[in-house]
Amino acid sequence: MTEEVVFNKPKVELHVHLDGAIRVQTIFDVAERRSISLPADSVEDLKQRIILLQPTTLTGFLGKFGEYMHVVAGDEEAIKRIAYEFVEDKAKEGVIYVEVRYSPHFLANCKVDPIPWNQKEGDLSPDDVVRLVNEGLSEGEKAFDIKARSILCCMRHMPSWSMDVVELCKKYRHEGVVAVDLAGDESLNCESNPDHRRAYEEAERCGIHRTVHAGEVGPPSVVKEAVEVLKAERIGHGYRTLEDRVLYEKLLEQKMHFELCPISSKLTGACHPDFTKHPIITFREDKANYSLNTDDPLILNSTLHLDYTTAHTHMGFTEEEFKRLNICSAESCFLPAAEKKELLQRLYEAYGMMENTSF
Repeated sequence: MTEEVVFNKPKVELHVHLDGAIRVQTIFDVAERRSISLPADSVEDLKQRIILLQPTTLTGFLGKFGEYMHVVAGDEEAIKRIAYEFVEDKAKEGVIYVEVRYSPHFLANCKVDPIPWNQKEGDLSPDDVVRLVNEGLSEGEKAFDIKARSILCCMRHMPSWSMDVVELCKKYRHEGVVAVDLAGDESLNCESNPDHRRAYEEAERCGIHRTVHAGEVGPPSVVKEAVEVLKAERIGHGYRTLEDRVLYEKLLEQKMHFELCPISSKLTGACHPDFTKHPIITFREDKANYSLNTDDPLILNSTLHLDYTTAHTHMGFTEEEFKRLNICSAESCFLPAAEKKELLQRLYEAYGMMENTSF
């Protein structure tokens, strides 16, 4: 599908992974500087190895990170650079506020050892990573007139990291970090990994905002656990929620925010490859509280414009719906109240709306 701009107005993006939004040129440059060999002789060749051309499984999708993460992980200059360039790229897409997420431990290059008590340290500390990302985002904000905040990810298969992540959220809550997330294999629930539950309980106790990847490929019960056990304020993806009508209606009534990613959901195999049958259409028809997001634009070879074009071309989205979902996104973002009010006012003015406009 060719990329066109179907909504050339300010936008809000809430679900995008920093390590899935790196420029291929940057990977190539860092590899050259660090004398790391790549299985490609040019930027274009490397791009063809990284991007997904056809729908696969979520496991196949995640395997793409192995093509390049070893190049940037654990490198101070690279981490700050990718954060700065991320902000520039989002500004070019018309995004005026973005929440970008990442695992501090993965970017620190912490090793996952099959023997838990033999876990190896990374090239950097997770704390170093958060500081470097914050610096890159902050410099990007000043350069490109956009507001960028971050969400720190816990990983379902690494419960021993989760409390560390929440502690980093607490430490940097006034320096750009706005929430905690839980990502990874949805078959690993909180009954088998109680460390995640304890970490989220601590986050709630301290007023740290909470989102959870749930219902992307896992059953509705994962969404229910995210809401009832982890006290999630937003759901990452959540497509499978529609399979439990009682749960879906309950979350609609609660105005739960769903972070939806059209292009991603097709190429990861999370949803039917025919966009005209996509669950996002149901969310739209029911006037649900949701956002449109890119997820991992590097691997998906996409931009936010492409997600909007897809929604417009195949799912019946209109300009009014794009305005509505961006207002919903701003209302559900994790900014402090005063900053959220300012963001909403910018959107109202850009959209030619009164503040009390009702959808």
